[in-house]
Amino acid sequence: MSIETLQAKISEYQEWRTRLIRTISDYRDWLAGSNLSDAVQELRLYDILETLKRDQIVMAFLAEFSRGKTETINALFFADFNQRLLPSEPGRTTMCPSEIFWDAHEEPSIKLLPIETRLSDDSITYLKTIPSVWKKFRLNTDSPEEMKEILLKLADQKEVSQREAERLGLYNPQDIGMRHELETQGLLKIPVWRHAIINYPHPLLKSGLVVIDTPGLNTLGAEPELTLNIIPNAHAILFMTATDTGITQSDMRIWNDFIKGRAKYKLVLLNKIDMLWDDLKPRQDVANEIEKQVNVTAHQLGIAPENVFAISAQKALVAKIKKNQSLLEQSGITELESTLGNQIIQAKHEVLGRTVASECSEMIKGSRKIVQKRLTSLREQVVELRALKGQTLDATKHTLARVVADRKRYEASIPTFNQANDKITHIGKRLLRHLSLAYLDTALAAGRQEMGDSWTTVGLNKGMRNLMKQANELAEHVSNESYDIKKLASSIYEVFQSKHGFELFDPPELDMSNFINNMKALEKITDDFCTDPVNALLTEKHFLIRKFFLGLGTQTQKIFEQAEKDCERWIQDVLGTLKAHMAEHKASLDERTKNLMEARASAEALDSRLAIVEHEYALIAKESQALDIMLLQLMKAMQPAIKARAAAMNSFADLDKS
Repeated sequence: MSIETLQAKISEYQEWRTRLIRTISDYRDWLAGSNLSDAVQELRLYDILETLKRDQIVMAFLAEFSRGKTETINALFFADFNQRLLPSEPGRTTMCPSEIFWDAHEEPSIKLLPIETRLSDDSITYLKTIPSVWKKFRLNTDSPEEMKEILLKLADQKEVSQREAERLGLYNPQDIGMRHELETQGLLKIPVWRHAIINYPHPLLKSGLVVIDTPGLNTLGAEPELTLNIIPNAHAILFMTATDTGITQSDMRIWNDFIKGRAKYKLVLLNKIDMLWDDLKPRQDVANEIEKQVNVTAHQLGIAPENVFAISAQKALVAKIKKNQSLLEQSGITELESTLGNQIIQAKHEVLGRTVASECSEMIKGSRKIVQKRLTSLREQVVELRALKGQTLDATKHTLARVVADRKRYEASIPTFNQANDKITHIGKRLLRHLSLAYLDTALAAGRQEMGDSWTTVGLNKGMRNLMKQANELAEHVSNESYDIKKLASSIYEVFQSKHGFELFDPPELDMSNFINNMKALEKITDDFCTDPVNALLTEKHFLIRKFFLGLGTQTQKIFEQAEKDCERWIQDVLGTLKAHMAEHKASLDERTKNLMEARASAEALDSRLAIVEHEYALIAKESQALDIMLLQLMKAMQPAIKARAAAMNSFADLDKS
């Protein structure tokens, strides 16, 4: 089993996503051709389609130095260059976090962010929007040698004084290696670059795969943005250990602090198993020794042995370059690729199926109800017009009077609806103000003022707890106000159900669970950071604590922005179904009035109106069938998500056991 296995899994996912995009596009086109669309719905569908088109699969590699992480990336993605592309030789290892992906709008290149940007308060995410601060080098994909030479810049280091290292937040007095460096050389080696972005046209990367390479515990600790944003958003985490080191103290810190309780989808790789290969030993003895190492690793990490993959990244790379299938199988990389492909696709199916597909299916169900109501109305009009054939003028007049009475009764209900709608709009604006960035800025400013210039973990933890307390109170307050909106909406639905025969509809509740869960996740990360003895005891970590607080503010802002969008959409949707049914009801009354007015003129006019209504009924029936097909396709698209969710709860439950 080769890299095509992983490619096949991602290609399969791409096809699924393409079908999803096509179905949603068909529905958007259907709406545009009907009179059921509105600006809010059109904008939402546009956002959904853009999200799907930009969709990425993020895979993050975490490990301490010298575990073979970069070599594994070479073996998985760059073996077609017939040599090591990313620097992974002894003494030449990647020194800065790297993102590897493909953007067709840019040429193949590597962009490097100078380490000095750590002196500013700007996040890496923000700095990505400022091209001038990055050093860009073009990659000649036709020359592996030239590419390899340029990519060696990822390993660049420079010597600085202890004072300079402290200014950059890169000095750790508890690091024995750093202390030894200072004692023997008087200077410290630090990375030249803070972050790297590699734009490379690999088939997997073209399919939307993004690879994150995070080198070492020190780097993870020095860049809070990695732990607050990049790693939690990855669809698969690959944690690497090695047979020559075993599980070290720093390995355990990476596992416990950044992966164990945070990453939903994760694999453990036990690398360098070729060190256990021995031609003088029976193959079964070697296999038993590898199995023993796997069991020990699983026990130390508190996971099931089947979640540990024994590999030799170096031999896998050699096997792929030399087309040695036997060595490739022995390297263990094939089983990893198969499982990895299954896992990342499972993660994506779960997310998109649970969100995009389910939301769009609800939209189509809503449109389908309107169409069914339209069909019922047209069917009644046909019956009504047929019944008038051969009738006297008085009979037509009586029917028309009944329709006019229905219309007056409907128009009498409009002020009641408008009052409720205005009140909901008023409460909704008040609700949204609570989730505004102005409110958040005030809360963050209060936390910043409380800490002053101390920047201690105690102050940080206290600030986060206060912010979390405010977030909980805010969520409760928003939920209470949303309950008032829902209650008001329900009452107006009941009015139209009792007076006009509308279907009784229970408006959806506002769900604030994502907001609370995301805030709780930040609180957990902050608590772990503050209770880590290394961070709690070091006054030199003021720089890092400040960076952490700033990163915390950025992530909190994203959570508030998403909550505000969700609430705004909910406010628009809470009466959306009623508004659509009201529009259809009014159109039906208008058509019935027009039919009857024209039918009074002559028998020929009656026949003409009947033919028009019957033709429209046939057209709407076809539209209904088209909607049924779209809904069926979306329901099928949701099936992998349902299976993925079940698998996530069962297959990976062992990974969270300690």
